[in-house]
Amino acid sequence: MKYATITGLEQPASRVIFGSMALMPQDPAYAMLDAFVAQGGNLIDTAHVYRGGGSERAIGEWLRRRGRRDDVMILTKGGHHASDGTKRIHPQEIAFDLGQSLERLGTPYVDLYLLHRDDPAVPVGEIVEALDHHRAKGRVRAVGGSNWTHDRLHAANEYAHAKGLTPFSASSPNLSLAVPNEPMWADCVSVSGDAAAMEWYRREQFPLLSWSSQGGGFFSGRFRPDRPDDSNMVRVYYSDANWERFRRAEQLAAELGVSPIQVALAWVLNQPALRTFALIGPRTLEEMENSLAAAEIELTPQQVAWLSLQV
Repeated sequence: MKYATITGLEQPASRVIFGSMALMPQDPAYAMLDAFVAQGGNLIDTAHVYRGGGSERAIGEWLRRRGRRDDVMILTKGGHHASDGTKRIHPQEIAFDLGQSLERLGTPYVDLYLLHRDDPAVPVGEIVEALDHHRAKGRVRAVGGSNWTHDRLHAANEYAHAKGLTPFSASSPNLSLAVPNEPMWADCVSVSGDAAAMEWYRREQFPLLSWSSQGGGFFSGRFRPDRPDDSNMVRVYYSDANWERFRRAEQLAAELGVSPIQVALAWVLNQPALRTFALIGPRTLEEMENSLAAAEIELTPQQVAWLSLQV
């Protein structure tokens, strides 16, 4: 397992992060978490909205059963839009979500707290001050944004530095070899194919925690141009350019003796001059083993550029 630092966390974080969107309190979930930490993983991702709170409860029960709170770090997210699309990024909504998350997880603090969505209508200073309050109270150790544009991240940290408050330590947009045609979900942010955003992350050396790092399974082999079975995959990922990226991933995978989806994950983790982490969402132990093995693949900058259709 490879590790990198995130400001505010007490130990380096595994560059592969266990994504728990599908977890519910049950024994198979605990087996997945056991296997992840057994191979060196130490950062687990969840969110207030995942499975109606079931994901956080599953992780909380696993932490209680295993007594792992001191050597495993928890990332959770709050401030997701309501089901009717209403945006919820005001201080009172952040406090509500965080309080529920801590109760479900059974812990007095989370290591990294990200705002799941943004609302540009809310002044960024109001948000920074609210998050700094929770850090000062010991409820969070580091903060950041998920699905925030790089411009809003920059504004947040400019405000924090000017006021002597806690800056954002990390960001979680989508980054994958497959460039989305449009967001998978409303108000999601992808930096795939966004040259300005990628340059900002490189310049700032800002930790980028990529969700859907394997393109939602686009490189798994389950999808083909002549099989438009999944309407969401067709809408988001089907394009001539992405099928060429898939073809190149297949070619390189054959040369390296791995699978295309492993090449796709390696592409995220081998971005030149970027501090990238990859969230994975395995549903089986086999899928997790494949992802962890992919994290050890070394790609050259030339291979990364070739996969990206830059050469």
